[in-house]
Amino acid sequence: MLKVEDINLTDWEFWRQPHEYRHEAFRALRRHPELVHFEEPDIVIMPQGPGYYALTRHADIIEASRRPQDFCSGRGAISIPDMPGDMHEFFGSMISMDDPRHAKIRRIVSRAFSPRMIQRFEDQVEAVAAQIVENVAAGGGSGDFVSDVAARLPLKIICDMMGIAEDQYKTVLDATNVILAGNDPEFVPSGDAEQMAMALLGAGETLRGLVEDLGRQRRENPADDLTSALVNAEVGSGGENGQDGESLTDQELGSFFILLVVAGNETTRNAIAHGLDLFTRNPDQRALLTEDFDARMPGAIEEIVRYVSPVIWMRRTATRDTTLNDRQIKEGDKIVMYYWSANRDESVFTDPEKFDILRDPNPHVGFGGPGPHFCLGAHLARREITVMFRELLRRTPEIRASAEPERLESNFINGIKRLPYTI
Repeated sequence: MLKVEDINLTDWEFWRQPHEYRHEAFRALRRHPELVHFEEPDIVIMPQGPGYYALTRHADIIEASRRPQDFCSGRGAISIPDMPGDMHEFFGSMISMDDPRHAKIRRIVSRAFSPRMIQRFEDQVEAVAAQIVENVAAGGGSGDFVSDVAARLPLKIICDMMGIAEDQYKTVLDATNVILAGNDPEFVPSGDAEQMAMALLGAGETLRGLVEDLGRQRRENPADDLTSALVNAEVGSGGENGQDGESLTDQELGSFFILLVVAGNETTRNAIAHGLDLFTRNPDQRALLTEDFDARMPGAIEEIVRYVSPVIWMRRTATRDTTLNDRQIKEGDKIVMYYWSANRDESVFTDPEKFDILRDPNPHVGFGGPGPHFCLGAHLARREITVMFRELLRRTPEIRASAEPERLESNFINGIKRLPYTI
């Protein structure tokens, strides 16, 4: 049995261990009566801060998420060390903002996701998924599921939503891979902090520049896409005309696009890839799904997201001296909410190591905890996963993962880089 003092969540070697080892480590942390404090990584491009407390219990993460006034996002929700200014400029999107600015941006973005726009997206998801699976069925009977299927659907949907031209798809995909590469040497220079920083900033600049150029075009010549809705949106504040003139600045649009394309592409892609792997490993669950797809797919999606936890953690910072479930937290303390651990919490989930699409209830935090930062794209993600598996099981009913997945080396994204399959 692992001892808490032998666990180091900051060490990259921990994240290179098999999943079973990591789950055992988080079980030990959940059982420990106190919050465990870890040193921050020593990264040349970021100042090494005072360290962080690991939140590993479901109840702690729910409580912290519900109290944004006590545990804020604005000091680095997507980074444990505090980002320097030039990096925060690129990656400081809604996910690392607090109210009132967060509320303003979310209001604008939410209004852009109107019922008409959502319906258009959903119709498009069906058409895109059908074409992807048709190409698979007409192919050679095997391939890489990530590049052939899982990565294609969310990438095209998000780019089409924003009005990004098809000849820019690869640029977008390559940039998102770099941003969420973690320590994977396939995507970022390993061991050279300066080169890693340049790669990240270059990827952020690429995405921001692409969408800012598009935004300027759409202000002059609006089209029927999300970029036009975002740059021309105005948020009402109860004035005479119900508007206060607020809309997204170029920088806000660029940061939002980075969030949208990274979160919407990577997380949905990994949920779909992990889904095929899980149904291959658990043929009984696959049989349950195919017996009554429409009734059981909603539960299957929630179980995939719980079991996989595509986003492993998010950070918050205490805004004042407070307590968290009777534990003392001081102003300025960093807490890291490990969704990956909370989704296996034995006090909440019966037999949490079992993949069970009939699990009910399933109060996972795979889309984040309750509060202002719950995933805005959860509905679209669920829709994409549903449609893709419906098409796969209808058109290629024998599709299976044919080998072990090749996993992303990351402590932030539970990613699959490649997954061989046969049909």
